[in-house]
Amino acid sequence: MSTYAQKKGFGATVWDYLTTVDHKKIAILYLIAGGLFFLIGGLEAVFIRIQLAVPNNDFVSAGAFNEIITMHGTTMIFLAAMPLLFAFMNAVMPLQIGARDVAFPFVNALGFWLFFFGGIFLNLSWFLGGAPDAGWTSYASLAIHSKGHGVDFYVLGLQISGFGTLMGGINFLVTIINMRAPGMTYMRMPLFTWSTFVASAMILFAFPPLTVGLTLMMFDRLFGANFFEVAMGGNTIIWEHLFWVFGHPEVYILILPAFGIFSEIFSTFSRKRLFGYSSMVFATVLIGFLGFMVWAHHMFTTGLGPVANAIFAVATMAIGVPTGIKIFNWLFTMWGGSVKFTTPMYYAFGFIPSFVCGGVTGVMVATAAADYQYHDTYFVVAHFHYVIVGGVVLALLAGTHYWWPKMFGTMLNETLGKITFWLFFIGFHLTFFIQHFLGLWGMPRRVFTFLPGQGFDAANMVSSVGAAFMSAGVILLLLNIVVTQVKNVKVGNDPWEDGRTLEWAIPSPPPFYNFKQLPLVRGLDALWLEKMEGKKGMTPAEPLGDIHMPNASFIPFMISLGLFIAAFGAMYHVNDKPWAIPVLILGLAVTFGSMLVRSLKDDHGFHIHKEELQDEKGAEA
Repeated sequence: MSTYAQKKGFGATVWDYLTTVDHKKIAILYLIAGGLFFLIGGLEAVFIRIQLAVPNNDFVSAGAFNEIITMHGTTMIFLAAMPLLFAFMNAVMPLQIGARDVAFPFVNALGFWLFFFGGIFLNLSWFLGGAPDAGWTSYASLAIHSKGHGVDFYVLGLQISGFGTLMGGINFLVTIINMRAPGMTYMRMPLFTWSTFVASAMILFAFPPLTVGLTLMMFDRLFGANFFEVAMGGNTIIWEHLFWVFGHPEVYILILPAFGIFSEIFSTFSRKRLFGYSSMVFATVLIGFLGFMVWAHHMFTTGLGPVANAIFAVATMAIGVPTGIKIFNWLFTMWGGSVKFTTPMYYAFGFIPSFVCGGVTGVMVATAAADYQYHDTYFVVAHFHYVIVGGVVLALLAGTHYWWPKMFGTMLNETLGKITFWLFFIGFHLTFFIQHFLGLWGMPRRVFTFLPGQGFDAANMVSSVGAAFMSAGVILLLLNIVVTQVKNVKVGNDPWEDGRTLEWAIPSPPPFYNFKQLPLVRGLDALWLEKMEGKKGMTPAEPLGDIHMPNASFIPFMISLGLFIAAFGAMYHVNDKPWAIPVLILGLAVTFGSMLVRSLKDDHGFHIHKEELQDEKGAEA
């Protein structure tokens, strides 16, 4: 066993993860933190469905219900879906392009810790006077006048977390542009890498409007400004524009990596090259471009006028075209292929009708005249969840099963995985399909109860039963993970046996330098090409030599901790708390002091000598 694979004590392991800049360990951190927030958001969803299971229920109060639905949406979008996708981007994308790490490992670690502390700050609102209660979109007309500090937690927590996401997006962009292995041209990149590339470019342009909106909201809430206060000459609709210029691209920032995950799965388990690769790349880029031209379809009822409504309706329908291209290409990939029904493939099959349903209802709500009827009813709730759960969450569950052996070196149980799929899939459709009809029957969204005799009773009960099925599926997945890790049965480089891309060419889990020798990429599906020629691995593009790797650092953790502390000082100064300003100064001192230490530190990383690599190669043999 090499020095890099030696077992460590618990304390050393914790310190290792607190200071790591290794993209694979950061991926595990994203997976753990995102999974934790996913469970919290799921628990909030269960509370929502318990409250709405029967008429006139008093399981939670109206005020608590507002807090729960606000935190459910905010947590699931910002703190669960996004970081879980970042987990797979971190774990897989550098391997797929044949890189040894991301372009900026230090910034990668900083991005995670900013996200994590922002999420913790936001969730501490439950224990410190009340959570935000203005909805996950936090429309200014509600947020400005919200009592307590709930909305302040929202504003400051999302600012900190959003900085981390923006850093991650920039890092992935630079990595893909600059660090591809020899021969890895853009049109030889796997679809998951392409979707990471386009989603990261969208992050670069979508998150600044959110940052601006949150900054203006912060000034209104904490410093007495009036950007959104209509009585003082402000404009509350400006918040909606700023939020949705971010918010609708965010949907595609989430769904494009999900498309990438399914593209890898369809190709692998059909034992066939992805049909229409070039058109899939074009469709991915086109979705990224059109995603910025549709935001005001969320605002058809705000009085923008028929011309603006018509333009955004047409743009919204146009974005369905590249999505349709992808659906047909996935179907044609399976057509004539040798399809293997693994757990990831179950999710891929289930994804197509589920997401198509979300797309069809998307075209319905994109019709401005009809949207006046659908708007703010449960029809919109159903549509949104068919896109996010039917697309993104199914992809996250599929990706977890697909790449788990590569990330951890163990294979999740296939039988438990398939039972998990059926529980979650049936529960999902039970929960949300009936909500289309609830909306058409007139049930408004965001109401905490309803009266008997309105025709909503049976449908709401069905929806709540479905939520119980989904919960059972998630619990079974957790059990599967625990059992798998306890058994700890190790797998080889390519446990699915049909891996086509570079991540399946190296050990599971990969060594921390990924590739002893950078691979030579000779075409699309680089590993599959080598397999077809009877080779067991990739042809190296370089002689065996020393490898330079970055040093671990505790500074990203400290910078993020400083902002976390400073946020409390900024928030409580409005209450004239005597300790608020000193806490603000302390937090900023920790942040800027850590940044100063980083700038003065002469950190050139370290070398792994080729003799050690050769030893490790011998140990593997």
